[in-house]
Amino acid sequence: MGDSELAEFDTIIRGGRISTAADTFHCDIGIRDGRIAALGENLGDAAEIIDAQGRLVLPGGIDSHVHISQPSGEGIVMADDFESATRSAAFGGNTTILPFCLQEKGQSLREALKDYHAQAEGKCYVDLSFHLIISDPTEQVLGQELPALVADGYTSFKVFMTYEGLALSDLEMLNVMDVARETRALVMVHAENYDVIRFLTDRLEAAGKTAPRYHATSRPIVAEREAAHRAISLAEITDVPVMIVHVSNRESMEEIRRAQQKGLRVFGETCPQYLVLTEDDLEGLNMEGAKYVCSPPPRDRASQDACWEGLQQNIFSVFSSDHCPFRYDDPEGKLVERGRTSFRWVPNGIPGVETRLPILFSEGVVKGRIDINRFVALTSTNHAKMYGLYPRKGTIAVGSDADVTIWDPAITRKVAHSDLHDGSDYTPYEGIEVTGWPVLTMVRGKVVTRDGRLEGAMGYGNYLSREHSAFA
Repeated sequence: MGDSELAEFDTIIRGGRISTAADTFHCDIGIRDGRIAALGENLGDAAEIIDAQGRLVLPGGIDSHVHISQPSGEGIVMADDFESATRSAAFGGNTTILPFCLQEKGQSLREALKDYHAQAEGKCYVDLSFHLIISDPTEQVLGQELPALVADGYTSFKVFMTYEGLALSDLEMLNVMDVARETRALVMVHAENYDVIRFLTDRLEAAGKTAPRYHATSRPIVAEREAAHRAISLAEITDVPVMIVHVSNRESMEEIRRAQQKGLRVFGETCPQYLVLTEDDLEGLNMEGAKYVCSPPPRDRASQDACWEGLQQNIFSVFSSDHCPFRYDDPEGKLVERGRTSFRWVPNGIPGVETRLPILFSEGVVKGRIDINRFVALTSTNHAKMYGLYPRKGTIAVGSDADVTIWDPAITRKVAHSDLHDGSDYTPYEGIEVTGWPVLTMVRGKVVTRDGRLEGAMGYGNYLSREHSAFA
């Protein structure tokens, strides 16, 4: 009988400094059958000993806002499939991602889910679960499909207040929110005023202002603030919890703060682009600015400060990437033929699943804006609680899945797309210097990435059926 058969644990992570959302402490982690089986000292032997001396040991990152293989319009193709997106996620310290399943007009939710599950099957390196995007809230969808799918573990769905073919009317949003209340689901809202954007876009194009930098001009702060206020009002009427996603500025953040002060179940999310990019990045020569086209757009320095304040003061409870990757130098990506004529046609979205955690660690923890426990809450624990995965995911505790990321907090490196692993051909964060980087990512006790190498098997990632949100 070999030593590995006698060992009490499959793996022991030894000598690291562990941080959760609540505590920081030194101890060893004993892992058995994919779960954390013991926390303590002198845990004995294991088939594998991982030395974490001088390293941070954190719960694996959970990115609850990513777009993969999503229909994006005629002639436009997303840069990532599930293989490349989950590989990139793992190298960035993430152990679970929550992509969106988009219902197209005239399509049933069941049909959409069947297609997305087929695309993900056997392709994933990390665990995942789907949010539902509701674009066509028919009586069938509202009365039968949504309640049945929530019961099946699809406990969150997203509605849009902008984009052709996605924007819902207030009445449609109220009907979706009413089903969410009845089924204890959580509603995510993309809050931008569609008519304001169309009005300003038409005016800009008529004036010959079609360069990528005018994308930001067409989507001003007031269009986001008004929509956030309206979404919160509709949620108050229906008594349903809502998450206002990718908030970019103070005015929208203050709408969320006021709702929270009233005791409403209103939550906020922000993203790396609103901490380190500005609208000036859209000024690139020729079409270079298209690399930074996302919605809402990056704002100004004051808006960056406001987003940090929201993270520090718990107005924003989650920090996500809104990974929405397109290739730049590609007629099916940012340079889609129509995009060469006007910002209106440039696909909205930027890659970021791999850089989300290092950017927040470096700009937040290293620079003293947030502590390590707040970092864990914003990047892992709060996502698990918000979306019905806690305590299986999002913490380091006996009985939880052994989803663990080991960080070298002293590594300093410049972000370069040549070092990243997504399917895009650029990163909007090129050249940003960061301190701290994940050096090992473990999903359910199996090492997926280690020291810049891929060790995990494609297809190891599991689909997760979720419980209700802790706040629903």
